[in-house]
Amino acid sequence: MRSVVIAFIAGTLFGLGLTISRMIDPAKVLGFLDVAGEWDASLALVMVAALVVMSLAYRLAAGRSAPFFAEKFQVPTRRDITSRLVGGAALFGIGWGLVGLCPGPAISGLGLGLPQLAQFVLAMLAGMAIHRFWFLRKGSH
Repeated sequence: MRSVVIAFIAGTLFGLGLTISRMIDPAKVLGFLDVAGEWDASLALVMVAALVVMSLAYRLAAGRSAPFFAEKFQVPTRRDITSRLVGGAALFGIGWGLVGLCPGPAISGLGLGLPQLAQFVLAMLAGMAIHRFWFLRKGSH
């Protein structure tokens, strides 16, 4: 139960940060991505702040044998670059550039009741279902 509460608090803080930084606003994100036009650099500050916080967290974690609220660290072990990784990253970037949304901000913004956010989340869920069906059918994942 404690891990659920910690996950809820962490998710709430993440969503709040996305909302405060206006990353749930597709126009704000697209303004940041428009480096050839009227570039809005304010989201670069959000990214720098996130890097600072994570740098401190990694430094703190380096001296510990386990996280504060879990039995062990969950660190990815794969280091190889596969075509699926590159393809997924490309699809993510293309989607983000086209509509100015990615999963975290879209889900965080659902509470605003904006139809485009609900449409994005529904399309994302459909894409996830298609992916799952495709790879389960092919027997790989």
